[in-house]
Amino acid sequence: MFRLIGYLFGVGTILFFVAALGVAWYVGSVTRDLPDYEVLASYEPPVMTRIHASDGALMAEHARERRLYIPIQAVPDRVKAAFLSAEDKNFYQHKGLDYTGLLRAVITNVENFSSGRRLVGASTITQQVAKNFLLTSEQKFERKVREAVLAFRIEQAYSKDRILELYLNEIFYGLNSYGIASAALTYFNKSVNELSLHEAAYLAALPKAPSNYHPFRNTERAVGRRNWVIDRMVENGYVAASDGEDAKAQPLDVKPRRGSSHLFASDYFAEEVRRQIIDRYGEEALYEGGLSVRTTLDPEIQRKARKALQRGLISYDVRQGYRGPVTNISVSGDWGIAIAAVEALRDVPEWRLGVVLDADDQKATVGLRPGSSAGGKVSEDRTTVTLAGADMEWAYRVRTDGKATKVKTVAEILKPGDVVYVEEIKGEEDTSKHILRQLPQVQGALAAMDPHTGRVLALVGGFSYAQSQFNRATQAMRQPGSSFKPFVYAAALDNGYSPASVVLDAPIQLVSGGELWQPKNYGGGSAGPSTLRLGIERSRNLMTVRLAKDMGMNLVAEYAERFGIYDDMLPVLAMSLGSGETTVLRMISAYAVLANGGKQIKPSLIDRIQDRYGKTVFKHEERTCDDCAAADWQNQEEPVVKDNREQVLDPMTAYQVTSMLEGVVSRGTAAGKIKLDRAVAGKTGTTNDEKDAWFVGYTADMVAGVYIGFDTPTPMGRGSTGGQLAAPIFNEFMTAALEDSRPADFRVPPGLQLIPINRKTGMEAQPGEPDVIYESFKPGTGPADFFSVIGMEEYATGEEILNVSPQANRAIVSGAGGLY
Repeated sequence: MFRLIGYLFGVGTILFFVAALGVAWYVGSVTRDLPDYEVLASYEPPVMTRIHASDGALMAEHARERRLYIPIQAVPDRVKAAFLSAEDKNFYQHKGLDYTGLLRAVITNVENFSSGRRLVGASTITQQVAKNFLLTSEQKFERKVREAVLAFRIEQAYSKDRILELYLNEIFYGLNSYGIASAALTYFNKSVNELSLHEAAYLAALPKAPSNYHPFRNTERAVGRRNWVIDRMVENGYVAASDGEDAKAQPLDVKPRRGSSHLFASDYFAEEVRRQIIDRYGEEALYEGGLSVRTTLDPEIQRKARKALQRGLISYDVRQGYRGPVTNISVSGDWGIAIAAVEALRDVPEWRLGVVLDADDQKATVGLRPGSSAGGKVSEDRTTVTLAGADMEWAYRVRTDGKATKVKTVAEILKPGDVVYVEEIKGEEDTSKHILRQLPQVQGALAAMDPHTGRVLALVGGFSYAQSQFNRATQAMRQPGSSFKPFVYAAALDNGYSPASVVLDAPIQLVSGGELWQPKNYGGGSAGPSTLRLGIERSRNLMTVRLAKDMGMNLVAEYAERFGIYDDMLPVLAMSLGSGETTVLRMISAYAVLANGGKQIKPSLIDRIQDRYGKTVFKHEERTCDDCAAADWQNQEEPVVKDNREQVLDPMTAYQVTSMLEGVVSRGTAAGKIKLDRAVAGKTGTTNDEKDAWFVGYTADMVAGVYIGFDTPTPMGRGSTGGQLAAPIFNEFMTAALEDSRPADFRVPPGLQLIPINRKTGMEAQPGEPDVIYESFKPGTGPADFFSVIGMEEYATGEEILNVSPQANRAIVSGAGGLY
């Protein structure tokens, strides 16, 4: 008997060692090429880039995997407990494999196999880290073996907290959200430390199968899984039973967060920043690098810019008449469902879509588009409003196929089923009314900048980003017209001319290849000999051409390029009237040089960029301060910030041009349109056939520019000048943007002398002489001793008919610009 037992023991031992060797050989062959788990030490997951306004408000997020990486120390204990209860309750006790859980899973799978139910796994959090970071998700026994071996090795190399940190930040939670911090924002618009018990439990329920527990498509299943997690938390002693019951009674209350722009009215600005980051660092850095971008955007100024531009575009558009509805739908059934299917402009919340239900001679009844839940379910509420005919007088001019027809009743304007925009207008004593709106066809742009730093404070690229993503402030190349003229005059004043220099305002002709170009002043006519001040205040084209001809277009081109208006300006006379193409942002950058005393600045939408570790990789501010970092004060002098900006224009010239542009506002082409409580300078601009209307201007501490025009340049109608269309927008914006700032005068450089001159002749005025103005002169200069007129001799002898090159002729014939 003992011999038999010994024999069987020997055989068993041999078989055991053979089996052990076989298992060892199998495990060795399977794990021979295991990935290096040490890469986890330097793991850098794809992290979203976040763009912020100057006050820190979040503007936009960009990512392929929406993830924010946070250290385990920033994760509250309750959130950790939810995940441990849902995924691996023995995480802090086992060494990579949970044998108790594994045995339980084997028993469960035997039961499930016999009943045909789905098999369950028993992976620990460490095993999931091994799979997610180092292996594939293929369902094979070999993968589970490799996973187990890696789990052992990971446990030996890293702390439990580090493993849990990797897990929480890596896993997918659904709704394109990766990592616990991103999931908290995506599902509940909260930071991790703000999550309540039922919210943390729901997030812990998601990693198992996010699509199975979708908050809207599978609400009941999601609530069930969340409640199961809460029960496990109670069972494991993390939560009191009463708190668990209260949490299970809560609804999911998921509120998905917007994934693109978060700050109202910032879409154009944020998109331009996105393009600049891609140009600077590439797409991978933007979508995976976890950059933190602090922009120059002032949210309040941006909102005021948007409002001013929109109001200006609407003001022009309504004068053209009503063009018809957005679309037409059936109102025979539930009109709420039908109108809810029509997409509205998300960035014009003041307007609501509605469908005309009925219309008669005096009014129309409109059903407003109902709201919808976060899950997309249309609200059952149905609201109707009345549009009174007296409040839509502009729409009685109905425009069809470019032709306007006058109608007499509301029923001729609106038909049942017409989808239109309406806006609620608040009145006095809590009264309100609704008015008809339509999307303007005309477009435009507005940008504002700090002239001393180049920080772009506001940038609006059109009426609505949802309507058109084309940024007309940075991408639209338009003719600036007469708003370019100040740089012609700056070149002259910097090279021997004075504001009192007199130029002939009379007809001039240019001939090339048999084609004749005859620039004209807006409205025709001419004023004869006039000072430079009068020429720019009244925007005289004939004077500007003569002045440019007298000093040479090569000099004008040099200054235009120095100011950044053009990169390579064609030196032909037509360009002196603003016939070249540039952008709003470039124009305000050039005007900023006039405002800041001639210093070159670099326009910037970005103040600072930091990488995922907080290291600054870009900073717009290039000025230095060697003594600003002193630890304490020891009676030393105040630190001085070194101004390393390039001086591109004589400060005295800059002030002379500024003084002349003040005259444009007070007496010239913008007179009566700009009504600020402070010194302001600026210039109107209108191109041929009124295709573009501009106004660019500045105060001592802010410069802004506006243009209006159709995207495909089309005449806007007689009288659609920069003074009539763009200047009022500038005025409305600047009034609002500067309402809380103290008025400041323009800074006068030392050395300039003020001398009274005759406004017409430019000669020094005598006591008691009428029509006198004080003009600024540089040291060593002053009014002319005798009356001299630039261009008079050539005009008198008829030598002004010039031959120009065919290349120049093409520029001339294509459009001179600069009308007004």
